[in-house]
Amino acid sequence: MDSARLTQPYVRANGALRPATWDEALDRAAAGFQTALDQHGPTAFGMFSCSKTTNELNFMAQKFTRAVIGSNNIDSCNRT
Repeated sequence: MDSARLTQPYVRANGALRPATWDEALDRAAAGFQTALDQHGPTAFGMFSCSKTTNELNFMAQKFTRAVIGSNNIDSCNRT
């Protein structure tokens, strides 16, 4: 195992990264999404999915983007 690999999430506090719990890190990520949606609306959000993942994961990504966020801005790397 690579010793440089992260084994827990980090969050930025007072300009520096510090270890955090998964709940805190996910709460901060969700709050960031909510702030962007509140300030700019759902069309400011976009997601890229991967053509090399499963159909189920791509389905979940598009469902999240369209149903939860309210944006149709989802694409994949199929054309590359």
